[in-house]
Amino acid sequence: MTALLLLPLLLPCALPVLARRALARLTPAAALWAVTGCAVVLGGCSLAALGAFVLIGLLRLPLFAAFGEFVHPLRTAPALIVVPAAATSVGVLAVCCWTSARSVLRQGRAFRVARTEAGRRPAAGDLCVVDSPRPDAYALPGRPHRIVVTTAMLRSLDGPEREALFAHERAHNEGGHHYFLAAAELAAHCHPALRPVRTTIRLAAERAADEAAAVRVGDRRLTARAIARAALAGHDAGTPRPDFAAGAATGPVPQRVQALLGTPGRPRAGRAVAALLIACTALSGAASAAGLVDFHHRVEVAQGEEAP
Repeated sequence: MTALLLLPLLLPCALPVLARRALARLTPAAALWAVTGCAVVLGGCSLAALGAFVLIGLLRLPLFAAFGEFVHPLRTAPALIVVPAAATSVGVLAVCCWTSARSVLRQGRAFRVARTEAGRRPAAGDLCVVDSPRPDAYALPGRPHRIVVTTAMLRSLDGPEREALFAHERAHNEGGHHYFLAAAELAAHCHPALRPVRTTIRLAAERAADEAAAVRVGDRRLTARAIARAALAGHDAGTPRPDFAAGAATGPVPQRVQALLGTPGRPRAGRAVAALLIACTALSGAASAAGLVDFHHRVEVAQGEEAP
């Protein structure tokens, strides 16, 4: 049981490398779905494993064993292993809950400020222009979705480049990329190894929006030029907004521009990477489920409800 529960805590360490390979070998949209789904499952399984370790440690204590109405000792690893593992799990879970709560509050506050600011401005369809000397543009989710762009950003681009920029931001809203970014943020607080994956997921979202914008405007070079100029103009924008409000000027822009100017779509070896992601996710889920089922069986044996 202990070995099974350790596996979900170790598998997330492999995801940062797999995520980068997935983005390099899958289409951006497919990589976004695959990496985000894997990160969420691995994060959830790691929390389940930590929770199981806490319960195991508690049930080794006489008070909780009496509360569980045990008639036999609970068969687990030696107390020298179980008790430190349970204590460590309590501390890790407390940190996870604390950092997650802080992130949710901070992001929620930034989102409310951004929505309030956008609501004060006249909108032309989904486009909201903010009078600001700081060049910036981003997709703001909500009801309705908004594309927020500053006057300084509009002055930095010509007409066709503006259309490419708007197409990029609309792709974020239409693709629901804010959900992926929010899920990546929460998963990052479940396991330290998942923190670098946030950057890969954000890059995948930007790449997916780049490709969608290039298709919409029908010119990959124009899209690349618009993104490059928007990034140069808005490098030090510093506009307050939530992290899940994606913007065209974020991420490693040279890499994105190079991808737009290169050959679109490189599925080479993509199946192997997808298979590894699926295997990693399935193994973590199966190990955590098997560990929890085994733990439940041992509790029932200790309660005298089942034979050993």
